[in-house]
Amino acid sequence: MNPQVPLAERIRPSGLNELVGQDHLAGKGGFLRTAIENGKVPSMIFWGPPGTGKTTLANIIAHSINSPFFQLSAVNAGVKEVREVIETAKGQKSPVLFIDEIHRFNKGQQDALLAAVEKGIITLIGATTENPSFEVNSALLSRCQVYLLKPLTEPELNKLLHTAIEKDIILSKKKIQLKETSALLNISGGDGRKLLNLLEIVCEAAGNDVTVTDELVMEVAQRRIALYDKSGEQHYDIISAFIKSVRGSDPNAAIYWLARMIEGGEDVKFIARRMVILASEDIGNANPTALVMANACFDAVTKIGYPEAGIILSQCVAYLASSPKSNAAVAAIAEAQAAVKKFGDLPVPLHIRNAPTRLMKNMGYGKDYQYSHSYENSFSPQEYLPETIKGMKFYEPGKNPREEELRKFLKNLWKDKYNY
Repeated sequence: MNPQVPLAERIRPSGLNELVGQDHLAGKGGFLRTAIENGKVPSMIFWGPPGTGKTTLANIIAHSINSPFFQLSAVNAGVKEVREVIETAKGQKSPVLFIDEIHRFNKGQQDALLAAVEKGIITLIGATTENPSFEVNSALLSRCQVYLLKPLTEPELNKLLHTAIEKDIILSKKKIQLKETSALLNISGGDGRKLLNLLEIVCEAAGNDVTVTDELVMEVAQRRIALYDKSGEQHYDIISAFIKSVRGSDPNAAIYWLARMIEGGEDVKFIARRMVILASEDIGNANPTALVMANACFDAVTKIGYPEAGIILSQCVAYLASSPKSNAAVAAIAEAQAAVKKFGDLPVPLHIRNAPTRLMKNMGYGKDYQYSHSYENSFSPQEYLPETIKGMKFYEPGKNPREEELRKFLKNLWKDKYNY
């Protein structure tokens, strides 16, 4: 192995038994391990923070299955390169195409993959740090399984440190003692690549006899322990604090947490996207203009970018935090979906069915329908719900249902869709 290659690359595992983390996918009984052992890997997208093993898993698949393996990076590949790979793959046995940072592909580039994936010409493996439901075309997404990769835990990061020290071609020749690891772990924030890069820099600076301490790490890194790390646990803690501050109508706290995210280098679209969701989920029809403002904010910051986007975000955050609040809309759709799951596909009442043909009219479709505009105040007190659930209320302005039950319901919906 070339010593000029970064440490993270030098010790990249080639088999599942060497992989650190992601046991829910690659551990005993995990889907990915089973798929590789059976030699049948479906098209899939790995979604997770940087340094959690997306590229590593793709490489393990390449080493583990007896199929041609092609790799592209969306940073420097376009439609031309995609089509060349697809043409080369034709006629080969179960070829696999790995595309790193697939969220960077535009619609045209993603569309170029559709037919090849659908016809089985290639098995696609994509890697993304962004929510694929926002960044990957729905047509392509429907042809792939999405698997969430989690930030590495503290025990997993420690295991990675010891593995590097014991097995790396360079570090194994040094005398390295891990006296303190808090700074290494805190700065890495669950990112295995960042952890290994920092360890390598520290060991290079200290020579052949290295005692790793927090002071040494901070001195070499020339920075404080990150107050915010967009790829670690604080990413989730701080966005949670931000959302709860806006929901709690505290613009000062909301703007503080916004500043933490901006200073930490958080993706401007991630922040703005959460604000669009929040405007509907927590403000809703208590102030319908909030959604318009949040959507305009998303559009504006996407065009402008940092640093000026911070001003636009701050303006919108102050507006959202100062708005009246209602979660009636999110409660309504959650309770309506629960009713659908409970009662199944209830028939549409005959009087509100469409009746485009004489046969349908003879069968009673549309009979006795009351056209609302023919009544006083454009309102007719007829029933629109199926007989089984008639009179049931879903949308009640000002209603504040038990939040924990609602959160569990929404979480289960996402679990079913994204397999986590």
